[in-house]
Parts: sequence; C-alpha cells; structure tokens
Amino acid sequence: MRGYFGIGVEGISKEQNIGTIARSAHSFGASFFFTIAPAVDVPAFRASDTSDAFDHVPYHQYASVDALELPHKCSLVAVELVENSIELPSFRHPTRAAYVLGPEMGSVSPELMEKCDHVIKIPMKFCVNVGVAGALVMYDRLLSMGKFAPRPVRAGGPTEALPPKQTSLRRKVRNPEKYA
Repeated sequence: MRGYFGIGVEGISKEQNIGTIARSAHSFGASFFFTIAPAVDVPAFRASDTSDAFDHVPYHQYASVDALELPHKCSLVAVELVENSIELPSFRHPTRAAYVLGPEMGSVSPELMEKCDHVIKIPMKFCVNVGVAGALVMYDRLLSMGKFAPRPVRAGGPTEALPPKQTSLRRKVRNPEKYA
C-alpha cells in the first residue's frame, strides 16, 4: 500500500478506548497515532494494548488543537456525524492522511474541524464506540487502498487472481528479444 496514515482522538476520557485505537492502529499498519488534550492517564492506556502498539507505532500527545503537528502535506480527516460529511463508502482516502475522532459522548471541536481538509461519516443509525469507529475507518482505508482480488458476483471468495504488481520502475519492454 502506498502512502501513510495516522489516527487520533481529541479529548478521550477512557483508557480502554485509546488502547483499542492503539491496538487497531498497530494491526492496520498506521504510521502513528495521537491524542489531543486527553483526559486519561497515558500509562494506563497500555492495560488494554495487548499488541504492545506503544512499542511499535509512534505515539504523539498534544496538549491542544493549536499544538497539533502533522507531517508536511498530510491531510487531516475528521470522522464526525454532521450534515455535510462524506459517507465513508464514497470517500477517496488521501495518500497521506491523519484521521481524527471526537471524544466519547462528544464531537470533534469546532477549532479542530476548522483545521480539517475533509469530514467523513460512517453511515449508521447512531454513533458507535470511538474505538470501533476508528477501526472501521482504518478497515475501509485498507479495503479501498490495498490491492485485493475483485469480489465475485456470487457469494464466496474471489474467482480471479490479483493482477501482478507493477511499479513505475518496471516498465514493459515492447521488444524484449531486442534486449536479450
């Protein structure tokens, strides 16, 4: 998969949820994860981090929205149920992205929303747990940006093989015998 992504949460208040996000970030291949103004004890996160994500994925903690620093040309994407949000299945993920979720029982702050390049929502009847929402976004990124065999028309697994990987460094030669 090309590019990179990070995931974070603003104002999180439950260690279990940040542990779930950290573990999911590690599992889905995040390049980093972060918190903004967390209302929890950082060492307590590790209690629910069974994959030791804190030892494998860089963690950044920011005291405020103004302190948030992202890599150059990294798009900030809020995950929020607001009227003009793009539904996740219709969203084209940026190659370089940082996804941010709001706290439990709350929303992404207006200050943070102003910094966002995109706002997406998971199409559902009501909000789910912040850890679950983060995992769904990362899974959708994996599905849409990963290279998987196409889904079959009928129920079951793929019937077509994944085409061979080609990179810009390997170019097809029109007359291979000329260079043999």
